[in-house]
Amino acid sequence: MKHFLKIGIVFFGLLSLMAFLVSLYLARDLYKSTSGDAVSPRNYHFSLYLPDNRNSFFTGIIQGAEQAAAELNAAVSIHSIDPAKNELEMASYTGIDGAIVCPYLEDALARRQLDKLGNRQIPTVIINHDVPNDQPWPFIGSNNFDVGRRIGLMAGSISEGPLRLALVYSDKAPGIYGERELVEMGLNAALGERLAAPVLGLRTNLNPLDAEELLYRLFRANPDINTIVFTDPNDTLAAAQTLVDMNLVGQVHIIGFGDDPGILENIRKGVIACSVLTNPERIGYEAVRSLWSLQQTGYTPASIDTGIKIIDGSSL
Repeated sequence: MKHFLKIGIVFFGLLSLMAFLVSLYLARDLYKSTSGDAVSPRNYHFSLYLPDNRNSFFTGIIQGAEQAAAELNAAVSIHSIDPAKNELEMASYTGIDGAIVCPYLEDALARRQLDKLGNRQIPTVIINHDVPNDQPWPFIGSNNFDVGRRIGLMAGSISEGPLRLALVYSDKAPGIYGERELVEMGLNAALGERLAAPVLGLRTNLNPLDAEELLYRLFRANPDINTIVFTDPNDTLAAAQTLVDMNLVGQVHIIGFGDDPGILENIRKGVIACSVLTNPERIGYEAVRSLWSLQQTGYTPASIDTGIKIIDGSSL
């Protein structure tokens, strides 16, 4: 009887040992599996909120954002910031891992929407147009004081006499219009006493040809204007053709915006003196990388200046 009892104890002991070894084996596989996931990139979902205008500038931002997302194994979705569509209003409820916002609304409205994202602990960066706040959001874009200063230096170099300058903002380029004070501060800092009169500020709407009508009105009311600065590629193209039609090439200098092939051709012909280039692809790219950094480390630079470039006949 005692012999059978010993055999039973040994048998159950072996079973217990086998169960223990199997548990160790399964635990080892589970550890390898979870360790592998830890070093693999996590699939974040970031949302990019832009004006509905899809000109080359905003298309460039989207391309840059998509490139960075592909490199980081993240996803980026494109949405409207138009308040009538409520897409940004709903952002804090969508479960996204971060938001990139290009505000063009009145600052009070923009802050309210951004604050809602902050209250939900959703990392947010703003691009193209900074929004004043006690605790500013990370900003990515061009320094618009520097944009104005560089434009002023170019305007001073292409004309020897006193300057009577008009600066045309546009609803098609809401970022620059939103920081028009900085642009004009830079412009005045660069030109100083070269300005024969205060800078005349004008504005076009979303119509691609609105600049054409604006020029006809401008020269009827202010025929002494000799330099016009545009802040949108479509306005630049429409104005160049109008200047040709009015036989004012050589009398009025145009400083354009963008590197559309039509703009480059007009620079070669001498219709447009020079053009300002920002870097929308880099804005979108750096915005996604900033959100990634916020998710991974909780830190990103407070501001990234993506710079500007000016092209003229000598640089083509």
